[in-house]
Amino acid sequence: MKILIVGGGGREHAIAWKAAQSPDVDKVYVAPGNAGTAEENKVENIPIIPARIPELIAFARQNSVALTIVGPEAPLVSGIVDDFTNAGLRCFGPSKNAAALEGSKSFSKAFLRRHDIPTAEYDTFTELGAAIDYIESKDAPLVVKADGLAAGKGVTVAVTPGQAKQAATDMLSADKFGEAGHRIVIEEFLAGEEISFIVISDGENVLPLASSQDHKARDDGDSGPNTGGMGAYSPALIVNEALNDKIMRQIIEPTIRGMRAEGRPYRGVLYAGLIIDDSGEPKALEFNCRLGDPETQPIMMRLESDLPELCDMALAQRLRNAPVEWDNRAAVGVVMASSGYPESATRDRVIFGLDAEFGEDVKVFHAGTKRVGDDVLTNGGRVLCVTALADDIAGAKNKAYEAVAAIQCDALFYRADIAWRAVARETMTIHNGF
Repeated sequence: MKILIVGGGGREHAIAWKAAQSPDVDKVYVAPGNAGTAEENKVENIPIIPARIPELIAFARQNSVALTIVGPEAPLVSGIVDDFTNAGLRCFGPSKNAAALEGSKSFSKAFLRRHDIPTAEYDTFTELGAAIDYIESKDAPLVVKADGLAAGKGVTVAVTPGQAKQAATDMLSADKFGEAGHRIVIEEFLAGEEISFIVISDGENVLPLASSQDHKARDDGDSGPNTGGMGAYSPALIVNEALNDKIMRQIIEPTIRGMRAEGRPYRGVLYAGLIIDDSGEPKALEFNCRLGDPETQPIMMRLESDLPELCDMALAQRLRNAPVEWDNRAAVGVVMASSGYPESATRDRVIFGLDAEFGEDVKVFHAGTKRVGDDVLTNGGRVLCVTALADDIAGAKNKAYEAVAAIQCDALFYRADIAWRAVARETMTIHNGF
């Protein structure tokens, strides 16, 4: 069968790479793809951007595409699944109504409150004066979020009231995020360890994927501005069986039940960004309506099951019987980002070293790249995600950074401490004799 992947980032490269491994798949189209997807076996880039939904539908019809998998959030929030379904085409992802869990943070927070799902205390604002009054009535730190989609950059953790006021002003008055920031959410800061808990749902049944953690801050030590993600690893060692069960029982299952009860059945990938406090209790920070980026890259490296088959079973509401198998090894992905990211991107710089012999346990997933002649050039904020498998997190981290060192570009930078929490946890376990 033929599959269409919508999107052109590192997440979509990983999805296309994994989908092409299915014995049932003859061809994978990626719209628009990047320099990396263009080189994959059975994969072809299509010059249609995700926002052009009618063109994507026409292409899927003309090329007998059996399944479309949507990578980025914007087309999902815009209703691409509804449009494909109405055209008689199978499309994996949540409907427009269900994607509101990511499309509107105020909707998401109100939903959590309605269904007694643990989360931070909050309020929403459209007027700057009211927002500042609220900030002055609360203790810092506070978290200020643009209500709509902001490419992973619409969140400010404000350590002081002044920083919170500035963030609110930037969104509500300075139009920093456009329409996405015309409504904001201000919530209490929750201390703890953040994890990504990603599942597939068929509207009733839920299949958890491998646990993962990412690094959203730009700089080492989890400092600097918020980004879409500078690296990720799987598994998240903090997620033991007891915590997994608690997350499913207290957050994921009530969310799927609540969405169904509200007439918004959730079918597709649900990404819950969670905080785990010092007592081991989870709370929901946010929802995303798609696979995370860069979490997808290490998760796909570990996935041994047939990805298109899992998507088919979700669409057929047969996830209860879905088989899923994982590589027991750990995976670490290190993002190489463009100079100026997240505020800007340096484009059209040649990347050297991509043809190095990295070995079968290393995969360089492309995101912001393009090919011009024989050269691969930078073409976005996050450019590459160098991902490696090994017996433990420390080994995977070392492999990934060895590969990173072989890639040269005068416009790329990366964090040097991806997976530091997990490595510290592994080291502590060894020292304690477990």
